[in-house]
Amino acid sequence: MTGFGAASVEDAGLVARVEARSVNHRHLTVKARLPHGLGALEAPVEAAVRARLARGSVTLTVDVERTGEARQRLLDPDRAAALLNELRELAAATGLEPPRVEAVLGAQGVLADSTAAPEAEAAAPVVLGAIERALDELVAARDLEGAAMARDLEAQLAEVERLSGEAAEHMPKVQARHAEQLRERVQQLVGEASPVAPQDLARELAVLADRLDVSEELTRLAAHVEHARELLAQDEPAGRSLDFLAQEFNREANTLGSKCNDAAVAHLVVELKGTIERLREQAQNIE
Repeated sequence: MTGFGAASVEDAGLVARVEARSVNHRHLTVKARLPHGLGALEAPVEAAVRARLARGSVTLTVDVERTGEARQRLLDPDRAAALLNELRELAAATGLEPPRVEAVLGAQGVLADSTAAPEAEAAAPVVLGAIERALDELVAARDLEGAAMARDLEAQLAEVERLSGEAAEHMPKVQARHAEQLRERVQQLVGEASPVAPQDLARELAVLADRLDVSEELTRLAAHVEHARELLAQDEPAGRSLDFLAQEFNREANTLGSKCNDAAVAHLVVELKGTIERLREQAQNIE
């Protein structure tokens, strides 16, 4: 399922900004783009996503900055003075010009750049708080899309019911026609002089009726439709269950097609399989 959410949280001299995006995926994958130095938060960030979502390819972009006075670059006077004295001693010993103050400003540790990423432990509450808010927006967006997908799935289920019902109406006519054709073929083979015993013909007709009987397939299709609606009505994630159920739909449709031996019903089966395929594709996108 697709969706987008963004949020920011400011606390303890830090501000965390998070953007969360998700696109369709059969499973749940999480990719977190964290600032340098905050790699230790990758596991709790992924855990936060997995606690809220069950499917989709989710990308989180996280930015963390210091705020207020913490953003100022501060001088470490002791370190700067010690380094400057060492450089002056070196200059005196080598006969070089004495160093100027700015010569030590670029040395590591002399200027504390507080705009750099803070420690992961300090940033964790702010980052995770922003992620939760971004996920709130993301989930709300996915819920809207999910409602639209549920309506589409219901339309596909209704179409399965319609096509199954038409096939059920056709099959008695198909069975009657095949039974009459069997009688005619038998009569042509044996001729008027050698009539077939009624019990023998009845046995063959019973075998034919059993071969053309699709009541079990139609009953199972109806049961699958009911089960799918139950899954859509529950609050738990249903995508994987619907994906599996679509396979069961397709299995019954294939059996129905192999039994029907009739052009009109075969056309219905083709439409039925197309509807089931659309249902399956949609089921792979929902949570």
